[in-house]
Amino acid sequence: MSYRHDKKKARLCSVVSAALLVTASLFSLQSVSAQGVPEPTFHSQQAHDPASNFTARWTRADARQIQGMSDLNVPTGQNSMPSWLTMPDIPADFPQTNSSVWVWDTWPLADFNANQISFRGWEVIFSLTADQSGGYSFDDRHTHARIGYFYRRAGIPARWRPRDGGWIYGGHVFPDGSSVRIFGNIPLSQNAEWSGSARLLGVDGRVSVYYTALAFNRNANDEDITPSTAIIARTDGRIMANRNRVWFSGFNDHLALLRPDGVYYQTGAQNPYYNFRDPFPFLDPAHPGKVFMVFEGNSAVERGARACTEADLGYAANDPEREDLEEVMDSGAVYQMANVGLAVATNRALTRWKFLPPILSANCVNDQTERPQIYFKDGKRYLFTITHRSTYAAGMDGPDGVMGFVGNGIRSDFQPMNAGSGLVLGNPTDLNSPVGEPYALDPDQNPRTFQSYSHYVMPGGLVTSFIDAIGTRRGGAYAPTVRIKIRGASSSLDTSYGTGGLGGYGDIPSNLPFPWNFPLSRSLPSLSGRDADG
Repeated sequence: MSYRHDKKKARLCSVVSAALLVTASLFSLQSVSAQGVPEPTFHSQQAHDPASNFTARWTRADARQIQGMSDLNVPTGQNSMPSWLTMPDIPADFPQTNSSVWVWDTWPLADFNANQISFRGWEVIFSLTADQSGGYSFDDRHTHARIGYFYRRAGIPARWRPRDGGWIYGGHVFPDGSSVRIFGNIPLSQNAEWSGSARLLGVDGRVSVYYTALAFNRNANDEDITPSTAIIARTDGRIMANRNRVWFSGFNDHLALLRPDGVYYQTGAQNPYYNFRDPFPFLDPAHPGKVFMVFEGNSAVERGARACTEADLGYAANDPEREDLEEVMDSGAVYQMANVGLAVATNRALTRWKFLPPILSANCVNDQTERPQIYFKDGKRYLFTITHRSTYAAGMDGPDGVMGFVGNGIRSDFQPMNAGSGLVLGNPTDLNSPVGEPYALDPDQNPRTFQSYSHYVMPGGLVTSFIDAIGTRRGGAYAPTVRIKIRGASSSLDTSYGTGGLGGYGDIPSNLPFPWNFPLSRSLPSLSGRDADG
């Protein structure tokens, strides 16, 4: 069904929507004040040179705005968060995407501008997958993760597709045994392929997959002998399709691009539980000729070091709700030291990369800023990332979901969205009740507090994710797509999308057909080709 919109009505709706967003933001700020939460840190959104040493901070004063939005008086087990920042309830009878494999982190075939490309009439996506009959549980899937791919006919509205989204599983992307060779002589008991991005390079169908190569070195009791080894890697192959199917070739050679340096980004020697993963390469029109990459990291300090500062807390000097720095560190908040890293390619083939300082830190706030991505809208740069309730530092709280920050450049004094909190889209959660785990939900908690995770923001504000757990039922399937409306530093759930805000399961549409105007001025050499720039 299509709709025609009168231009005056459209403008009026835009004004009303903007007013509602402002009202909602003001309401949340009033709630913050009423519940004794501090003022958020001021952030200018000012852009800085990508190579400069400026790092924006998601401060404790910022993150405490999330708790200020939470309703203290909701019945136990309901949603205490604002509805306009909450993903609608996913039905408990959700369809399984595939009967053979669990799926979780997912990303589309895209270009360096994050346009999602349909290839010869097929939409193509990549997911972390694990064998449902492999003899391990859903919660043990991470050490068995392989990158798989799915495809379906492009251009079919969600309402005309099967309820499960209609994705056809094509199998593993990389040949068996190819990704382990990147570790050389590093001792390991098992390797896994973790999240990244896929970039279509040229009209000949060449594809680069940027991903996280993981090696685990564990004993028979599944205990670490040495910390895991994480490498941001790239491998090249070719996509092919006919009227019946999509398939890939290549991906035999895997190149290590980045390993944590211990200067900007924490290593396994500094912290056995370090995070270093999820590469997202992109172009920025403000810096033509350069290709950048964001990724998840941790601030490079020894685990437990008393490394938090007043700037990480972010309070105004006279704020009556400010915390004492020493007391914050005494609470154990020093164990949560997340950041979002930045790197830049130093050759045309994109085979050599250089670390730049982090663009965002969350020291003493949170320990994970997973799957970061840069999103462009209205001249602004949005940094979206995801995190768990369980990874917040002592004294901090928030639902599993998407965090957002906005600035005028890829390195900015990023302002946390939505009343300074950073929260963009969370699961229905009762912050007044303990959270538990997906496999052991607290009986007083909202049954959908773990309903979805690993959100990825697509063109037009569409957001895809996977189902983790709804009550006692575990997922491993694509969640319904939702849409967020983004205006400046505010966002809200678009309840007019789909049914009550829920779109189709796994609705991950392409927005550009193949072939298209390539975002790079000339096609990139493959890993097996010669690098003209040395």
